[in-house]
Amino acid sequence: MLDWNPDDPDTVKVHYDVAAWSVDQRAELSEALAEAELAHMWDGDEVVVPEELEAEADELFGRMEQLLGPFAVALDDDDPGVEYGLDEWPPVDRQTLTAALVEAEVPHRWDGTAVVIATDSESTVDELLDAIEQGSLVLAGTELPAEPPEGALSSLFTAADRLAKDPADIVAPEHLAELLPLLDAGRPPYGVSVGRWAKAVEAATELSALADDPDVEPSDVIGAAQELRSLVREYV
Repeated sequence: MLDWNPDDPDTVKVHYDVAAWSVDQRAELSEALAEAELAHMWDGDEVVVPEELEAEADELFGRMEQLLGPFAVALDDDDPGVEYGLDEWPPVDRQTLTAALVEAEVPHRWDGTAVVIATDSESTVDELLDAIEQGSLVLAGTELPAEPPEGALSSLFTAADRLAKDPADIVAPEHLAELLPLLDAGRPPYGVSVGRWAKAVEAATELSALADDPDVEPSDVIGAAQELRSLVREYV
C-alpha cells in the first residue's frame, strides 16, 4: 500500500462522495478498498485517496457501481428529512428498500442502519416500508435473485477441499455442476458480503470448468481449488 500522509498540505487528494450509499454498500466498499490495498481515508461521507491513485480508485468505484449500483439521489442539505430506524431489519430488506428508493428516485441518505428521506416523500416511503414488511414488494421489471440453498458454503468448501487434495476426484465436480446453477453472485448467504460471494461464485465456476477439462494440468485444478477454499473457509 502506498505510504502517504493525508494531513500533509502538499498532498493532492481526490474525494469521492458516498453520502447516498447505504451502510451495507459502504461496508462492501471498505472491503473492496482493503482487498485492493488502495491507500485511502474516510472523511465523513467521503473517501479520500492520493491523486496518484485516482485511476485505480476510479476503476474500483466503477466496479462497485456495476456490482452495487445504481446509487441514490442525494438528499438536499437544506432538507432535515424524515428518519426511519431500521436496525432490526435484516440486510436483505435494507437492500430491497435501497433499490426501491433508487427506483422511485426518492432523495435519501443512510446513517448507519437508519435512512433519512426527503420530507415530501414520507407517504411514498411509508408504502414501500409496508410492502417490504409484508413481502409484497417487487421492483418494476426485476425480482430478487433466489437465495442460495442451505449449506451452499459448506458444499463449496467440501468440493474445493477434495479437489485441492485430489485433482482427479470425480465426486466434487458433479456436486459443483449441480450447485452452480442455483447460485446467484448478487445474492449471498447471510453474513457474507456481496463482493466476497461474487468472487466465490466466480472461483467455483472456474474450478468446475477446469475439473471437467481432460487436458488441464492437475496443478491448475489444485490452484483453483485452493483459491475457492480460502474464499469460503472462514464461513464454514
